[in-house]
Amino acid sequence: MNSKLIEKLNELISKHESIAKQLENENIYQDHALLKKLNQEFSKIDPIIKKYTEYKNVIQSIEESRKFLNEKDKELRLMAEEDISSNSKARDSIEKYLENELVDKDPNDSKDAFVEIRAGTGGEEAAIFVGDLFKMYSKFSEKNSWTIELLNVTESDHGGYKELILKVTGVEVYGNLKFESGTHRVQRVPNTETQGRIHTSASTVAVLPAVDEIDQIDINPADLRIDTYRASGAGGQHVNKTDSAVRITHIPTGTVSECQDGRSQHKNKAQAMSILHSKLLMHEQEEQRKNTAEERKNIVGSGDRSERIRTYNYPQGRITDHRINLTIYKLEQVLEGNIESLIEELKKASLN
Repeated sequence: MNSKLIEKLNELISKHESIAKQLENENIYQDHALLKKLNQEFSKIDPIIKKYTEYKNVIQSIEESRKFLNEKDKELRLMAEEDISSNSKARDSIEKYLENELVDKDPNDSKDAFVEIRAGTGGEEAAIFVGDLFKMYSKFSEKNSWTIELLNVTESDHGGYKELILKVTGVEVYGNLKFESGTHRVQRVPNTETQGRIHTSASTVAVLPAVDEIDQIDINPADLRIDTYRASGAGGQHVNKTDSAVRITHIPTGTVSECQDGRSQHKNKAQAMSILHSKLLMHEQEEQRKNTAEERKNIVGSGDRSERIRTYNYPQGRITDHRINLTIYKLEQVLEGNIESLIEELKKASLN
């Protein structure tokens, strides 16, 4: 293992020890935000430290076995050779794991995420597909023990959704879902189609890292326009009579965030502000990379059928991810939330 990798591992050990000491402090449990952040960091580092400990034990075993290679006893020599062979395979496997884990990663990977799903071209069929994507992400979240909170729901006229905004909370949420940003194209025969013709529709997905308080950027209240309106959709009489929904516009950038998930205007405003912070932080990060407009277009797309990251072809039971030219014939399984194989391939491709 090269010296830079060992240096990184030693830094992680120090960080691991520091977090462990902080978590032993009873006062930390009164600061829920900091406690959550430390637990997320610890759960991310701990498996790497354990693997590194295992690695050092394997290296030690190899060194000890080498001492017996010059023994006159043939049986002892054979045992030593077998031990070296098996431990060398274990060493190589652990080295590969550690290299993958220590590659420089997006600092947002460990954060929670806001997911915005919107109907693109294709009318009602696109709106119905928004619901299918929501179901897919819900099942994937359930498998990962993540929590989903619906922040905004705009229903279409025939059982679909024009827009769904949700917050997903858990471990490594953004790091796993960020590859879902873009235009998702669906090819299938709609229920209303009498001729059996295949229609092509599209929905867009935007995944934003939820901003920690420590990362939040300064927003001048004078730059904000805050509008309240009556929430639409399910929610009972109270929702229809009270201006509880909140829309916040950041005037300098034109960035808009909104929330209508509950009866409390105060809660909706807080969630909308949280989404706005995330959007503005991502905007700032993109500006720092000097290609904000082009990158945003590449990530999210316009919702047009021709701009797509992935195609879901129902007649053939096929899913194609166009970014990595990967096609699999497991449409039903993927729509049931089994998207980890796609995500893993996208992660590998992002390292190249």
